[in-house]
Order: sequence, then structure tokens, then C-alpha cells
Amino acid sequence: MECAYRRHSRSYVLSMVRRGLIYYLSCIIGYFLIGCTGSEISMINIGVDDIYVVERMKKVIVKPEFDGVYEWSMKDIEGKDSIISGKRDFIFLSARPGEYTVKMRIIDDMNPYECDILFVVWEEQVAYSRYITKVYEYCPAPGQFVNSLPFYETGDTESDMIKKAEESISGTNDILVSLGGYGGYITFGFDHTVVNVEGEYDFKILGNAFYAAANPNPNASESAGSSEPGIVMVSLDVNGNGIADDEWYELAGSEFYKEETQYDYTIKYYRPDIEKTATPQPNSPFIDTTYVRWISNMNEQGYIVKNSFHLQDYYPKWVTNNELTFKGTRLANNYVDKSGNGSFYVQYAYDWGYVDNHPNDIENKSSFKIDWAVDDKGNKVRLPGVDFIRVYTGVNQQCGWLGETSTELSRAEDLHVEDFKNYIPIL
Repeated sequence: MECAYRRHSRSYVLSMVRRGLIYYLSCIIGYFLIGCTGSEISMINIGVDDIYVVERMKKVIVKPEFDGVYEWSMKDIEGKDSIISGKRDFIFLSARPGEYTVKMRIIDDMNPYECDILFVVWEEQVAYSRYITKVYEYCPAPGQFVNSLPFYETGDTESDMIKKAEESISGTNDILVSLGGYGGYITFGFDHTVVNVEGEYDFKILGNAFYAAANPNPNASESAGSSEPGIVMVSLDVNGNGIADDEWYELAGSEFYKEETQYDYTIKYYRPDIEKTATPQPNSPFIDTTYVRWISNMNEQGYIVKNSFHLQDYYPKWVTNNELTFKGTRLANNYVDKSGNGSFYVQYAYDWGYVDNHPNDIENKSSFKIDWAVDDKGNKVRLPGVDFIRVYTGVNQQCGWLGETSTELSRAEDLHVEDFKNYIPIL
């Protein structure tokens, strides 16, 4: 995939004139008069341009060829230089049209160098979609809605099921996709990079959580009903290949730093033997209590129970491997058997930061900030935006006749697509 910027060219300048943005020409002409300071190194030797022109919500990946310690900075709202990156490669991304000057410094006692780079950001020529446009992976764990949401048909391949998942949740479609038990996941993206806008929620993901009539208050300490929390991971396409193969970061929700949260939790599921003898539980909806066996790296083992409400196979039928392994963060169980006899379960919602955790109309409970990103050691990470979003079921629990807890989702929205459209920068 090519980087989504265009270099300064005569034809492009003419197009800017036709669009009536003559003031940019004066800025660009004046910009060429600005000199770089330091050594005899030139921008050509470094492999970096003076000016980049790019649509909003598209990345410019600047890859200097000169070895050294780099520092990239921009002026903050008070006019002071603010360091935004200390890496050699720099990613520029903006949700707003306008022009932005970034100072590049090479910190070297013998060969210091600094230069300003101008990024001119335009409104997109073809309007972006607010909604999901692509599903990259659909890898559910076994569960009572797997092979049903979306529906598996004989002969369907992994690609077929990814396509069905995409048709279910892309655009304004609101068809639930189930991720099965703990660890099952889906990876999706938009037709642009979702920008990290400081202090604001960046995207929203819809599920099918609801509050019980007895616990209707989203701000109460015991918001409860049906909450099947999914953990969110994000990734930026740093290598620019359009594939979700770059580093992943977890969005640390309200439970991330709590003592009962488990990290590096691994679970393995085993496909049921077709010759297996079912073990029903009398006077209950359980028709096989030892259906899908699982083990974890915490010396746990158990089963996903098959019930009479969902008679299809629970193990994903398009998967050829007889074992499925998932790894991630495991949240503490959130269910309580209110009846004491297994007839009435309530699942308590976590405070914030999880999918299918609160009802969709509670905006701040179903929306997410890229600023919550942490690395695999729990350290905060500053990402300019994300290209790939992954959701996986975050609890490993069986709620009696309700079955295993499995995250469902039906749609996602970039909350910034319309925010800065037709934005006029103050120059």
C-alpha cells in the first residue's frame, strides 16, 4: 500500500489555485525560503521532503535515511515547542484541514541538524464513511452462537465467514456477530485512519448489552443486567502494507490495573469428538455438560456446556484445526447468581472501556479513546491514530442456563468523520 500523501508538484499547485486556496501558494513559496541549520547535510541526503500534501485522516510516514538520534516537535497552543516523537521514523496524521509545521532535529555532537517540514492537509475529495468498511479477521472461540451469528453453511471457508461478518457489521448494518467464549475475536477497520484527537472519544462500538429493570442507572455502583464485556485492541499500519501485522496495543479500561485482572492468560479449546457420548443434566436445559473442553495456563479446566436452546455445533465448523488457542487479558467474572439455584443470573457492567458492556445509548460507556492504549507491559503509548481495531471476549465464565459469556457486536463508528469537515483553519 502506498503512503497516502502527494508530493508538492506543479499540477497539484494548479489544482489548489482552481480550488481558490491561493493563500496556500504564498505559504508554500515562502516556505522554500526557510533554511535549515546545522551541518552540510541536505534534505535530499536525508531522504525527506520540505513539503507534504495529504488528505485529512491519511498518514504521512516520513522515513529519514540518515542515522542518528531524532527529535520531532510542533508548537503547542501557547506557541512553545512540544516534542511529539523521539523515533527516527515519523508519522504525521491530522483530523483537521490546515497547515502544520513540524521541526525535525538530528541530535549529534559532531553533526547536528534541524529543519522545518510543512504538512498541508486538505479535506478529502471523496467523503469518508463513518462506519466499518473492512473485516480482516473473524476468529471466534467456541460458543452457543457460533456458526449462527453469522450463519455457517456447508462448505464455507474462513474467507467466506470473514465476508459474512463484514456484511453483518459494515456500514449501517446492525446484525450481531458473536465472538464466542473467552479470547474469540474480530479485527476490522475503516476507509481511513481513525485519528487520536486529544481529550475526545475517538470511536464507538455497539453491542447488545442491557440493564435489568432493577438496575437501570448507568452511574450506579451496581449497573447490571446482561453485560458480556469485550476487550479492545488497536494497531497502526506503520509498515504501510494494509495488513494487520504491526504491533497491537490494548485500550486499558476501568479494570486493567485492578488486582483481580489476569495478564497473559492463555486458553486452549478442543473440538468435541464426533463419537463423543453426551452428558446431559437431568431437569435442566443442559444436553451436554462436557461438550467443548478447555484448559488454561492458570491450571484451570472446564467445559463450554451445550444447551437445548442452540443445537448447532459450537466449535467453528470452518476451522480445520482441532485445537484453538487464545491469549490476552482476562477480566474478573462479572456474574452473580441472584437466585442461588442457577435460575436467575445478573452480569454486572464494568465502569468503562469495554464492548457489549453498557447499552449503546450510553455514549460515554460505549465509546473509546485511543489515548487509553498501553503496550504489553502496561506502559502508556502515544498513537497518532489507528488503522485496525480488534475486539475479543474478555471473561471466561459460564452463567448457568444462559451459557458461556460471549461478546457480541453489531457496528462501529469513527466519531470524528463529520466533526472537522469543511473546517477552516485560522492562519
